[in-house]
Amino acid sequence: MKQLSDKDIAEMTGDIFVPDDNAIRKQVRAELKLSKLIPAQKPSIPKHFVLDLHKHTEEQAWQEIMSLAKSGIRNATIITGASGILHKKFPQWVNESILSPYIHSSKPINNGSFEVKFKSLKT
Repeated sequence: MKQLSDKDIAEMTGDIFVPDDNAIRKQVRAELKLSKLIPAQKPSIPKHFVLDLHKHTEEQAWQEIMSLAKSGIRNATIITGASGILHKKFPQWVNESILSPYIHSSKPINNGSFEVKFKSLKT
């Protein structure tokens, strides 16, 4: 028995035949078991991140900074604001807390921001 081509179907229906590309793609992927062969891509990590801590409590700021340090981002600008507890606490956290092993360097950019370089994570 002859397999019908797209041209044969178009001639029989009198219309232009457009195959369902999604259905074909799904069928080919299933037959080749591509979902098992192609590993999921790791999400890309941005080279630089800006973390604005305005309107954050001390606890929220600590959690955000620790999350950033563990994320794999290497460079960040952390905005604490020019006055307030976070501006005073951040240098202490960098030097005297469990955050310090994650930090390569930290320096003030202006009166309310710090440029932070994180150490690379060993994977």
